[in-house]
Amino acid sequence: MPTKKWSPPPEMTVPMYELMITLSDLPIWRRVLVRGDMNLGLLHAIIQVAMGWTNSHLHQFIIKNKFYTDLLTCDELDTDSENLDEEEAVLRVVAPKENTRFYYEYDFGDSWDHTITVEKIHKSTTPPKRVAECLDGSGACPPEDCGGIGGYADLLEIIQDPSHKEYEPIMVWLGGGFDPDAFDLATVNKYLRKVKYPRMTEDQLAKVLMERDGY
Repeated sequence: MPTKKWSPPPEMTVPMYELMITLSDLPIWRRVLVRGDMNLGLLHAIIQVAMGWTNSHLHQFIIKNKFYTDLLTCDELDTDSENLDEEEAVLRVVAPKENTRFYYEYDFGDSWDHTITVEKIHKSTTPPKRVAECLDGSGACPPEDCGGIGGYADLLEIIQDPSHKEYEPIMVWLGGGFDPDAFDLATVNKYLRKVKYPRMTEDQLAKVLMERDGY
C-alpha cells in the first residue's frame, strides 16, 4: 500500500512576502518581510511602525480599483467609492503574485501616497519566526502635518538656512531638529517585533508608536 506523502500543516506553510514600500516622489522607502496570511489592517500597523508615522490620520489601501480601510472610521471618508473592510482582506489573496503593485494613502489632507510592490514571495515549510522584519530602508519619515510634499520641501529648505525668518519657529515645532537622512534599521525592527499577529487594536498600536517616539 503506497505511503501517503507528508505535507506540512497549514500553519507551517505561510508564505513570506518581501514588500518594497516607497513614499511617492521622495527618496524614502522600506523593504519589509511580512506574513502573507496577514490582513491589511495589520499591514497598516506595520507600515506605520516601519515608515515612522504616528497613526494620527485616516488611511486606505487601493488595490485593483478597490478601496480597503478601517470600517470603524470610514464614515469620515469623503469619497464616493465603496469601502471594503481591511480586516477581511488577506495579503496573499489580494496580492497573490510577485510584481503585484498596490497603493497605501495616509493622511488625506497631506496625502502621503505609498507604492507597495510585491518583490518576492518566499515559500516556507516552517512557521514564521516574526510577524514582520525590515530588511533595509532609506530616509526619515516626514514630520506629521507638515503640508504634504510641497510643505515638506519648504521645511527642508528652511531648516538648512538659519537666517530664514521661519527657521526658529520651525525648529521649535520640530522639537529641536530634523535629519531627513536618518534611518536606523535596528530601531525599526525593535518596534516591529512588538507588532502582534493576527491583529492589533488602535490602543496597542498607539502604545508601540508612543514608545518608539519617546512618549
